[in-house]
Amino acid sequence: MLSSARRLRGRAAGALRAAVTNELVRPLIEPILHPSRWRIRALGLSTTVGHPLFYLFWAKLLPQPYEHAGLRLLMGAMGLFLLLYQPFSSNPPSKRSAVLFTLIFWITLPVFFSWMYLCNGGNAVWLASMSAMFLIYYHLTDWRIATLGSVSGGAVAWLAFRAFGPVLPPMPLELVATNAIVMGFSWYMALALGLSSSNLRREQVNHTLTTMGIMAHELRTPLATMSLIGDAVKNESPQVPEESAQRLDQLAARLNTLVRNMNHQIDTQIANARLLRLPQHKEAIGAGDLVREVLADYPYRNSRERDCVTLHVRRDFRFEGSRALFSQVIDNLVKNALRSLAAASTAPKAGDLLIEVGTLHGRGRIVLTDRGVGIEPDLQQRIFEPFFSTDRGTGHGLGLAFCKRVIQGANGVIRVKSEPARGAIFTIELPLLD
Repeated sequence: MLSSARRLRGRAAGALRAAVTNELVRPLIEPILHPSRWRIRALGLSTTVGHPLFYLFWAKLLPQPYEHAGLRLLMGAMGLFLLLYQPFSSNPPSKRSAVLFTLIFWITLPVFFSWMYLCNGGNAVWLASMSAMFLIYYHLTDWRIATLGSVSGGAVAWLAFRAFGPVLPPMPLELVATNAIVMGFSWYMALALGLSSSNLRREQVNHTLTTMGIMAHELRTPLATMSLIGDAVKNESPQVPEESAQRLDQLAARLNTLVRNMNHQIDTQIANARLLRLPQHKEAIGAGDLVREVLADYPYRNSRERDCVTLHVRRDFRFEGSRALFSQVIDNLVKNALRSLAAASTAPKAGDLLIEVGTLHGRGRIVLTDRGVGIEPDLQQRIFEPFFSTDRGTGHGLGLAFCKRVIQGANGVIRVKSEPARGAIFTIELPLLD
């Protein structure tokens, strides 16, 4: 009985830990897939223009007890920083830009609004402003960040008010109670809407991944049958004349190659679609061995395509990351380069895709250089955006966004340099593992 009770308690504790991880921790660290560039600009413009405008309202047209031109200009400057700092508009966003984004709106919303509310004695204007702030803040960011930010921002503003704020008579108890009820209702509705939006987004992603898993399973079943048919054809070849046997062997090899390519494409699409759900597991990876394994397993369409790939390991290095994810990164880049070579006017030859592994200035580098069709200059800044593809026929626009997300997760960077009709150079830089 005692052991059964312990097992039940252990299962309950495990279920509780899983629930906390899945509902609180994991969604908090999952990055946003693709913040809209126009959304960032609209937020920056609203912050930059809004604060001077409201200073005009509350200081000149409809005077309030407390206004401060310097604070308004500081808040507006943070909005201007949103407009001018280019990494805020990058897709996917870097960790640094995500932290800065969170910090800016923590200061301009809960900290600033709470300060102004206290300095204005909790009057009707700033009660309404605080209520609007909660709704805006929960809409701008994740509900967990907004909840933590609202509590910490209010506490910081209260401490600053006690230390540096104007001397005011205490708020009447009735006013405190009334304002607390109104702000409590606003906060609760903002929290409920934030929770609802977060759960809806996660459910949409989960349903999409589930659907893809079902489709992949249904596709793999006939592919497995095709592979068996290819093996059967190959086994029958010794029973026929030599000329026909060679033809059957060729057909069987071609069929097996097609099956392998289709399975490879299914794995690629599923991995790319998990852009929001990348695992956090990390391990020590040897760059040279990683690239060799990817090239050895890659499903080349023919021997000429295989022969055009050249690998030079000038100086091997180790880095920390997910081996499975980085294998997919190299696979994606190789696939794109071979497509570019296939689209060129000349037949691929040895060295048309050169992959170099080495180190420079204390960082590891994996450089892929192809002599394909290249990339237009105005497209080079967009190719890492989710759902943007230069291959309008078959591209889904997730491959390079997936690559950038994985590399950023290892504190690395990826860059591209290209000229139309002169190929492209993709450079991956990674911190070395001591």
